[in-house]
Amino acid sequence: MSDLPIPDVLGYCDDWSVAAGGTIRFRIGAMTRPRDYTAQLVRVISSDTGPEGAGLKTSDVDAPLNGRHSAALRPIPAGSFVLVERGDAVAGLTSFTVMALVQPMLDGRPSQAILSTLVEGQRRAGFALIVDEVGALALHFADGTRISTGAKMPLGRWHHVAASLDATTGEVFLRQTPLPARGFDRPASFEAGGLAAIGALPASAVRIGAIGRTGPVPGRFATWLFNGKIEAPSLADRALSVDEIRALAAVGSTRPPEACLRAAWDFARDISTVHVRDAGPRALHGVTVNAPKRAVTGASWDGSAHDWRQTPRHYGAIHFHEDDLYDACWPDTLAWSIPADMRSGVYALRLDTDAAPPFWITFFVRPPRGKARARAAFLASTATYSVYANYRARMAPSTVDLAFGALQQIDSTDMLPAFHPELGASTYDKHPDGSGVCHVSRLRPMVNVRPTGRMWNLQIDLCLIDWLEAQGFDYDVITDDDLHREGLSLLEPYAAVMSGCHPEYWSGAMWDGLAAWLERGGRFMYPGGNGFYWKIDYPESHPGMIEVRRAEGGTRAWAELPGEYLHASTGELGGLWRRNGRTPNALVGVGFIAQGFDYATHYRRTAQSEDPRVAWMFAGVTEERLGDYGCALGGAAGMEIDSASTVLGTPAHALVVASSVGHSKVMNLVVEEINCGFTGAYGGTWPAVRADIVFFETPAGGAVWSTGSISYLGSLAHDDYRNGISRLTANVLRRFLDPTPFLVPES
Repeated sequence: MSDLPIPDVLGYCDDWSVAAGGTIRFRIGAMTRPRDYTAQLVRVISSDTGPEGAGLKTSDVDAPLNGRHSAALRPIPAGSFVLVERGDAVAGLTSFTVMALVQPMLDGRPSQAILSTLVEGQRRAGFALIVDEVGALALHFADGTRISTGAKMPLGRWHHVAASLDATTGEVFLRQTPLPARGFDRPASFEAGGLAAIGALPASAVRIGAIGRTGPVPGRFATWLFNGKIEAPSLADRALSVDEIRALAAVGSTRPPEACLRAAWDFARDISTVHVRDAGPRALHGVTVNAPKRAVTGASWDGSAHDWRQTPRHYGAIHFHEDDLYDACWPDTLAWSIPADMRSGVYALRLDTDAAPPFWITFFVRPPRGKARARAAFLASTATYSVYANYRARMAPSTVDLAFGALQQIDSTDMLPAFHPELGASTYDKHPDGSGVCHVSRLRPMVNVRPTGRMWNLQIDLCLIDWLEAQGFDYDVITDDDLHREGLSLLEPYAAVMSGCHPEYWSGAMWDGLAAWLERGGRFMYPGGNGFYWKIDYPESHPGMIEVRRAEGGTRAWAELPGEYLHASTGELGGLWRRNGRTPNALVGVGFIAQGFDYATHYRRTAQSEDPRVAWMFAGVTEERLGDYGCALGGAAGMEIDSASTVLGTPAHALVVASSVGHSKVMNLVVEEINCGFTGAYGGTWPAVRADIVFFETPAGGAVWSTGSISYLGSLAHDDYRNGISRLTANVLRRFLDPTPFLVPES
């Protein structure tokens, strides 16, 4: 694999939705060594669909930044920790005691720091309380002295850990004490002692969950990263006696006597922020780096509380991961002042080198705020693009291919997360300790948000852009990020708005904005599947980041830990919108029902398609097997599909005008529809497994049209756009642009 031509010059932009007349800044770097590259701005029209679609289409854009450049080596500071950047935190200490509650979640690492004053490579006096290579508690000093209990702490078990140094005698004492837990195992406590001498500690930052490492962005780089939870770390300015430490461990307390208390960090405070508060006398407050997971259960959690806002003492922990990443911290490299008259659309900065495929930095040019230039808009699913970015699990064919029922398309650019895990993961991945990834950020190179590679998300959405161009429709491009920020005001200028193929991840602000626009007579086209499914938040503390909690229920890559279903950003319940009282069916007429990735099939019209209310919809559509073709698995109905359900909120007057047929048994019913499992009941022949094309009118003269299939847009370009799917979609868009009001039929 090392011989594959993996792109080495990568980049990202400061904000990927930019209004015409604004400026976008690109951050570009090389991953292994400085390299030259050529930058070219392009407007992206179609993706690399293969022979069944329109193929890759781009149009060069003249701009001063086009041309040859040099990319500097840019490391990425992955890994989360707490930084207390106060010189007086430990300055002058000679004797000390450090304590914490810890729940290690991963072994096999040389060292994992719990609390440290060290910086790698620096020899000045300092210490680090660590979990060593065997999983035991150890105290490590800058001169290399290390004293360990030698006993592995069981993974997933909460422990009280303590270490002290008496400068007068040089004596070191350590104790690791497993805390009581349900069950019948009783792990032993272990103690150890030794001798060390460090002198008075110099002024130094304190890191919780890591030791420092030098790098181009001071304070952001770290090593010896902890994988697991830490709660209530504290520091005393004397060596507590053995009896004092044993007494505190017996009650699970890490707070030393007030007379010697130097710091006591309370992670249960300010959970929705980057701030970490010190409840000690010196106010040695810190900040989180790289967005470790907060609002997580701590050592006191016993299942009786599930809301961190109501019972903060149960949520006093932070979950750290060695691969957390919020911001790659690359400096601005190139910039483009977008002309005020630049056409709204999908754009990219293509980075070409001589030795590898290009890397694409995709972004979206929207019209100036409040100045729509067309009556129709494409709503790019930037939230969903973010959530899927840098999906590592696709690199495991032994598991993924079995789940998908077919070999997966992987190119050399897809391999980047395998070669460079520091690029961060997708929320479809798990951290090395087995916990699910719940944070993603656009402030990093995103490997799979590009017009090439696997037909998924943006690649399929570009089939709609290509079709709009080919059919001569005027349109603007707006994004989920815009909708979250601006709500109804973003949509108000448009008569018709079209989603992409898979608007799966939605925030409450996005939902409210679309619902309000529909209430006012907007017309919405949802030519996709598995949309409006997971609830997300954009944390105010971390611009550009999305939080996902895969709470109970739902078809999901991993399950959220018990007690951790509420978002740290808002305190609201995460998980499915369906479990939050808002069903996709009520919003757009259909909801997620099944998924399968072996092949896509076609629709057949229903008797309801003959209703006079939709006569205009099927004008000129003569296909009996509607959509039996396409570049997305060979048909218009597939991948992930949605169906109508009045029980789940599909309006009673909605018409199901077509339904898919012929799915295989790999097309399986979603988990939330299965109350018990038995062999063969829920495969592709089960009647509920179907994609429905649904239409309904809204009271203010608007309407909604949904196709219930991710694959749908991949059929538009078939036979040079002369096909039933293309004709049907054009009929709908033209009618939605017609100002004649729709009328809700009398019941």
